Amino acid sequence: MTDLLLKYFRTKQQEVQTEKVYDTQCPFCSMQCKMQLIEQSIVSRKTYKTIGKDNPTSQGRLCIKGMNAHQHPFHQDRILHPLLKVEGEFVRITWDEALQHIKKQFEEIQAVDGHEALSIYGSASITNEEAYLLGKFARVALKTPYIDYNGRLCMSAAATAANQTFGLDRGLTNSLKEIPFTRVIMLAGTNIAECQPTIMPYFEKAKENGAYIIAIDPRETPTTQLADLHLKVKPGMDAALANGLLKVIIDEGLVDEAFVKERATGFEEVRSYVNSLSLDEITEMTGVPVDQMKTAAIKFAEEDSGMLFTARGVEQQIDGTAAVRNILNFLLATGKIGKAYSGYGAITGQGNGQGAREHGQKADQLPGYRLIENEEHREHVAKVWGIDKDELPGKGVSAYEMFQKINDGDITGMLLVCSNPVVSNPNANFVKAALKKLKFLVAVDMFISETAQLADLILPASSYLEDEGTMTNLEGRVTLREASRPCPGEAKNDWEIICEIAKVLGKEKYFPFQKAEDIFNELREASRGGAADYYGITYDRIRKEQGILWPCPDLGHSGTDRLFEETFAHEDGKARMVPVSNTSELPKEKPSEEYPLYLTTGRIMSHYLTGVQTRKSAALAARNFESYLEIHPETAKKYNIEQNTLVSVTSRRGTIKVRSKISDTIRPDTVFVPFHWAEDQNVNMLVGEDLDPTCKMPGFKVSAVNIKPV
Repeated sequence: MTDLLLKYFRTKQQEVQTEKVYDTQCPFCSMQCKMQLIEQSIVSRKTYKTIGKDNPTSQGRLCIKGMNAHQHPFHQDRILHPLLKVEGEFVRITWDEALQHIKKQFEEIQAVDGHEALSIYGSASITNEEAYLLGKFARVALKTPYIDYNGRLCMSAAATAANQTFGLDRGLTNSLKEIPFTRVIMLAGTNIAECQPTIMPYFEKAKENGAYIIAIDPRETPTTQLADLHLKVKPGMDAALANGLLKVIIDEGLVDEAFVKERATGFEEVRSYVNSLSLDEITEMTGVPVDQMKTAAIKFAEEDSGMLFTARGVEQQIDGTAAVRNILNFLLATGKIGKAYSGYGAITGQGNGQGAREHGQKADQLPGYRLIENEEHREHVAKVWGIDKDELPGKGVSAYEMFQKINDGDITGMLLVCSNPVVSNPNANFVKAALKKLKFLVAVDMFISETAQLADLILPASSYLEDEGTMTNLEGRVTLREASRPCPGEAKNDWEIICEIAKVLGKEKYFPFQKAEDIFNELREASRGGAADYYGITYDRIRKEQGILWPCPDLGHSGTDRLFEETFAHEDGKARMVPVSNTSELPKEKPSEEYPLYLTTGRIMSHYLTGVQTRKSAALAARNFESYLEIHPETAKKYNIEQNTLVSVTSRRGTIKVRSKISDTIRPDTVFVPFHWAEDQNVNMLVGEDLDPTCKMPGFKVSAVNIKPV
């Protein structure tokens, strides 16, 4: 009797509580923190808890977003079935019906408008495998040149500048573990404390070890509070400030002449141009006093080691490429790259912002950072794909330019994957109007985002808990996101959706993949010998070694912790330096009588990108449930704006209404609005359509606006 009772109680206890543990990694920023989701079932109720897991990048740390990431996959609004728009309303259909509808629409569009009438808009939040597959799908299944992605709005200026300067773009030229031991750090336009919080201990440790930290930002932020010196530059004046720093070290005789002579070209041209400049004029342009420029430049040049980091504040401008190049001129002139505790880092924004731009989503690129207009590169990739290189289309256009082509009628169909361009792009009202002109828009997403609302068909995508694959973090470390939780409802992984569309279009033989690892193994071959060489990386190796930094050309290679120790990636082994003018001819907006204030945009800690996922997390939405306007007390008084009241913000493109947040941490001539909100709080409606001529980055960080109380 006693044994029966014990068995009964044990059975009841198991029914009352069971526990499942899912290994995964955070779906948000580029740190890609490893974590575990613990699911506990108590009777019929489930509870969830996320804990950090040790790894080389974040060492078990999590931020507020990572701890609450699980809340959006379980949200009641998640799409669980294909949805077809019928008379303005979405109705549930089967997967077979959805695929047949895509086949019919795509074939009709290409029959009438040509192959190039179809386009793909991708994402820097999907896995390497899915980014690779989208590039292959565009060029092999659709035979269209028109593919680009939301990473164009994030990392393109830094990537282009690094490629032009060094011949290679990897987020960090050194691994994160070197940061605590460098002697001086310059943070240009990066608010890592809010955007990549789990990276902060590296910089805090450096400060504890005596490093001098310089921050360049128009605002005081949690990041600038760590700095010993804050250069509060006028928005858009970063290139000119870099010339000021260069002039100081040239005048003071602090250039590493041996380094620039041996390792770089073009410095004499830079020196000649900078010698023609006046520090007082640069102060007038930038708002940074001469004595502060001198302190920053001399300190950085005189220390034995130093590291320089840029992010969106410098890059998201229509001269973002030139601004980053000039900052790299300064770094090279001090000789602080290619050696221990010295180097450059472009702080990647999106979760897979690094990997997603390496393997074919960009309009001009093929896997492994190969170029689509390079005959040798085309031949290599075509051979891996089993096609003739002449079948590959040419170069397409950038993300925003695709919407211009839609508006002009050149593109009439689009496959949109895990992105929300109606909110994220500049001149957002134009983008929305253009998308409405499409004959057919199919969106792959977890939720009905502001863009998915415009779609003719929505396909239910998987979340980070369900979608296994590799991601490449900000330092170039290829990691493996385990994902053992089954997809809910009829949701599918992005790679499965792409393969199923390819099959229905009759291209099955090119997309035979049964699991993510199969795709990765083909990616390895496609990237082999390229700039971003993943060939030596395998799932098994990543699991054993907790990630590998590319390039990794063979299975016996340990990965590359530090780039450019002996040569740069240009054919002659030297970095390229070029003069960058203080007086850019680009049509950058400046304040005027009608629009007297600078507007700059950025992120806050509790939200990610356009907020589609984070606003589905109650814990995150509660921290910041609406947007705001950060404004200096003097400016607020001048425009009769009181604390916590609604303010109308107007540019030449439109108007939004946000709540005031009066703070003396921002320049009096500048206001700040975060970009995570939509509709009448979408700050990107105010941003102009002008693009960086080289990388096609929009000018998110500099717009001219006026304000008034509502």
